[in-house]
Amino acid sequence: MVFTLEPYDSHTYRRKARMITFIMVGQLLIFGLLFAMLLTTTFGPSLWLNVLGGILGLLATSAMFAALRDRPWMQEVGYVWQLKQHLSRINSHLPALRQAMQEDNRTALDILAFYHQGLAQLAEFNGRTPSDDDERQRVEERREALALPLQVEQFDPQDLHAFKRG
Repeated sequence: MVFTLEPYDSHTYRRKARMITFIMVGQLLIFGLLFAMLLTTTFGPSLWLNVLGGILGLLATSAMFAALRDRPWMQEVGYVWQLKQHLSRINSHLPALRQAMQEDNRTALDILAFYHQGLAQLAEFNGRTPSDDDERQRVEERREALALPLQVEQFDPQDLHAFKRG
């Protein structure tokens, strides 16, 4: 499935991410304590039952998060999660992509341009300034030399199959 870079407000993302994090941590604590209390009340006090209660709380919190992640108010957080996944996949192929870039492989140049744009967007979401990377500049120079557009808005994970992981 093709992933497209989308413009989101970084302040809105950070606010929602903080709010969701606090809610999930609170939910984990409540569920963990509730399950631990139910287990120790039913079977007697035990460290292992308390640990099991915490694990059950984690599973319940994870299930709740999975059920709610497609809601409209979770859109920005879900987008950033997907962006991080795609950047991580690309990162595992970087040596092969860099080699293909030296051979002016257009697909590799597209993927690397998307990768650096995604890193810049992720830095912006996290309230940091994007690093001025030498590789990003080399990719831009290669793209200009081949008369390719500097911006690549989409990434198809299927394109990575041509490049062996390094």
